Amino acid sequence: MTALEKATGDVVFKFEPFVLHVLCQELQDAQLLHSVAIDSGFRNSGITVGKGGKITMAVRSTHCLEVPLSHKGRLMVSEEYIEFLVHVANQKMEENI
Repeated sequence: MTALEKATGDVVFKFEPFVLHVLCQELQDAQLLHSVAIDSGFRNSGITVGKGGKITMAVRSTHCLEVPLSHKGRLMVSEEYIEFLVHVANQKMEENI
């Protein structure tokens, strides 16, 4: 809270979810892994094929959180709300695990 109160710009509380990149030998392997990821709840997952034919499957969670806390140095939320955000982010981290 002390650091937040001293901030002069915009401050954002941000939690970024789990991401796993898997290099696959065959497109079929990536498609199978993609199906498993989607069925397991990782809805932001996808397959990328690079110019050289490199096939990457990304397993991504949807458990993101991004909340502005201050604007131009002015705190926009209460300390209680920040504690709540930390609790929510910690729950999301547990879900990642």
